[in-house]
Amino acid sequence: MRDRFNRLMPKSLTGQVLMALALALLLAQGISAALLYQAKDKYREEQLIHELALKATIALRHRDEPPPMMEGPMRQGPDLGEGPRGPRPEMVAGFQTLPVDQPCDEYTHRLTQILAGQDIGAARVLVVERPIAADPLWNHRIAKRYGVMGNHGPPRPTSVLVGAVQMTAGGPWLVVRTSVPPNDPWLLVTLILQTLLIYAVLVGTMALILRRIARPLAALTHRVDHFAQTREAKGQITPEGPEDVRRLIVAHNALEERITALINEKDVMLGAIGHDLKTPLAALRVRIECVDDDAERDKMAKTIEDIVRSLDDILSLARVGRPSDPVEPTELSALVASIVEEYEDMGDDVVLDHLPRLVMPSRATWLRRALRNLIGNALRYSGSAAVTMERVAEEGRDWAVICVSDCGKGIPDGDIERMFQPFTRGEPSRNMATGGAGLGLTLARAIAEQHGGRLVLANRMEHGAVGGLDATLWLPLSA
Repeated sequence: MRDRFNRLMPKSLTGQVLMALALALLLAQGISAALLYQAKDKYREEQLIHELALKATIALRHRDEPPPMMEGPMRQGPDLGEGPRGPRPEMVAGFQTLPVDQPCDEYTHRLTQILAGQDIGAARVLVVERPIAADPLWNHRIAKRYGVMGNHGPPRPTSVLVGAVQMTAGGPWLVVRTSVPPNDPWLLVTLILQTLLIYAVLVGTMALILRRIARPLAALTHRVDHFAQTREAKGQITPEGPEDVRRLIVAHNALEERITALINEKDVMLGAIGHDLKTPLAALRVRIECVDDDAERDKMAKTIEDIVRSLDDILSLARVGRPSDPVEPTELSALVASIVEEYEDMGDDVVLDHLPRLVMPSRATWLRRALRNLIGNALRYSGSAAVTMERVAEEGRDWAVICVSDCGKGIPDGDIERMFQPFTRGEPSRNMATGGAGLGLTLARAIAEQHGGRLVLANRMEHGAVGGLDATLWLPLSA
């Protein structure tokens, strides 16, 4: 469920804030609409019951007076005179409900309270709601009044509220009526238009504010990615946006400058170390020629070579993050084949299989160094190596996957990540001939990451046991 929710959520800051705002507005408008409907229904109920009470009160107080322009008492029996919302009050000997009548207990209770508040004591009070078509005294001319103007007139009522009041037990009943207005059809339209207007104002305003925040943040993100690849302080972005974002950009620019200065100091220091160490090592290589003991002289020469090789690895690892050679299209199949041929010429057991033609932008010198490190490790720890290459589509990109396999003892699963740390070796001795300096995998992974790829180590299982180690180099075929 959480994964589905995460997939539906927008990925950007602007999208998430706008979605949260839209959901909050929808909830608020839903609550507002519910309260509005409730208040409107309550108001309509009060309006209807007060209209019934008003008609009943006037009729009861003036029941012994003759109506205007008429002679005699209030008409006993049907009164077909028209009122503004239905027939006028009538006095009947007995009141009988119809089968279609719906009792309204709340209206009955409220009408009793209102009449009592007017000092009108009633023996019985009854309020029912019935369809207009079923009411025998609903004058056709009154019903016609609501439809004479067609769609331009007010909505036509469909039911009538009938109130019956008996003053004394066994006495006549006063019957009053009022039409029940239908629900306002424009209320929902009004709420929708109101919601759209609020959305347009608030969401539009928030979108402009978020854009002012998100645009410099997006530029800063792009700049961070660019700096991570190039380590160059050139092309810093100009601070813009709100004050907090501007301060963040200023701080990041200062951080870039400081990192660049540290990297430059490191390069200068390493260059000086390399120069200061290689010069005396070269002189020492010349001086050992004066040693008469051939065996001792060979040991000294090998020691010097080991020191020079380790020094080269250290300097290469330091420079891998800031390569000076350009990126050029490289045919990987030819590059891999040439490296394998070098080992074959030296009599090493290296097998090449499944080599499709693949071209990618790369720094060929660095890739050669990475592949030599991987093949050299395989030969050092198992005596043989098998190299394969294939094209794989993953994560929406095409990759060149170069795998160097050996038949050694593999690496314990808990130590695989540790093998990428500098000066960590699978062979515990410090013998350079058997274990190297412990920088090969570190340098190979750094080269892979320099090209936007990765290096993966995994034990290969054969017949339920470890059958060797696979060092897989993933390189993107496009930038």
